[in-house]
Amino acid sequence: MKEENKTVFYAEQNKKMEEAYVKAQATFNYFWREVYWESKRVVPAHDLALVKIPFQQVVEGRETPLVEHMWISDIDFDGELITGVLKNSPNKLTNVAEGDTITRKLSEISDWMLSIDRKTYGGYTIQVLRSGMTEEARKQHDNAWGLDFGDPNNILVAYQQEENEENLIEHPMSKAMEEPARDYFTGNLDVVKAADENGVTRLHSETIAGNKTAVDILLELGADKNAKTNTGKTALDFAIALNWSHLIPVLQ
Repeated sequence: MKEENKTVFYAEQNKKMEEAYVKAQATFNYFWREVYWESKRVVPAHDLALVKIPFQQVVEGRETPLVEHMWISDIDFDGELITGVLKNSPNKLTNVAEGDTITRKLSEISDWMLSIDRKTYGGYTIQVLRSGMTEEARKQHDNAWGLDFGDPNNILVAYQQEENEENLIEHPMSKAMEEPARDYFTGNLDVVKAADENGVTRLHSETIAGNKTAVDILLELGADKNAKTNTGKTALDFAIALNWSHLIPVLQ
């Protein structure tokens, strides 16, 4: 490949990567929704659930910081901050180490990826790389991961969305659990209005996970839609920030 062609190729790849970061941030709500429901399952369904973070380190003598994008696992999310454990051992950075607990804003992530039954969801940056591979190289890449990454031009975000587009609106487990949820909240009305040490109510957490069924029940039972977290966020604020458009009218 000629030098000028290499320059064009890498410029295009960098642009695609930047676009991948934006898409990953915009669809993180689906990642968190699935992680939320995984925590409710008796039998785990996820092969993996990872978030990619860019880490930086200023090095004397360099004009720009060293940057490494690495994966974190064991994810928690409060609607604003993502927390997890670093899965990778850095190649060059010395200011972080495998096993460190990491907290970042949603706007700082570069990717997320889920795998259920070896099928992947998200993985935007990986799909950028796969799109530039030959078919044989792509097969070798996928075999190394042991996962089905599918079509790099058709990135899935929600479990079984191809079988039922309604799954893009609400998780199937959310709808299936309507009766047990109603029984639980009706029998535990203190839970409906209680807030934790961070001011987070059940209405906040169900909104963050995009669960309209639970949100409807909580509001019916007297949950305060104007309740604010310690950082001043209402459930509506989270619905807007996470682009849960099906919840915005309910919470206005």
